[in-house]
Amino acid sequence: MNEKFIEQKLVEAVKKAGGLAPKFVSPGLNGVPDRIVLLPAGHIGFVELKSPGKRMRPLQLRRKKQLERLGFHVYCIDEVSQIGGVIDEIRSS
Repeated sequence: MNEKFIEQKLVEAVKKAGGLAPKFVSPGLNGVPDRIVLLPAGHIGFVELKSPGKRMRPLQLRRKKQLERLGFHVYCIDEVSQIGGVIDEIRSS
């Protein structure tokens, strides 16, 4: 299982939950999470995808903390089994 497979499963699960999970690309701002998860009723979260057992790089961790200081939730998923829980957390935030 690789990062792309996990990312595909996330996008499918978010769509099934009635939301969108567009790729997050920010020219000039490196280290941003891979996806923005947008769920009904205005619920939003950011998700970094990793291959199983991989960790976020230092720049990604700094960007995560920066977004969290602004009040956003940022998640790191490295297993398909984590997807449902992350969607539930975003939905309830």
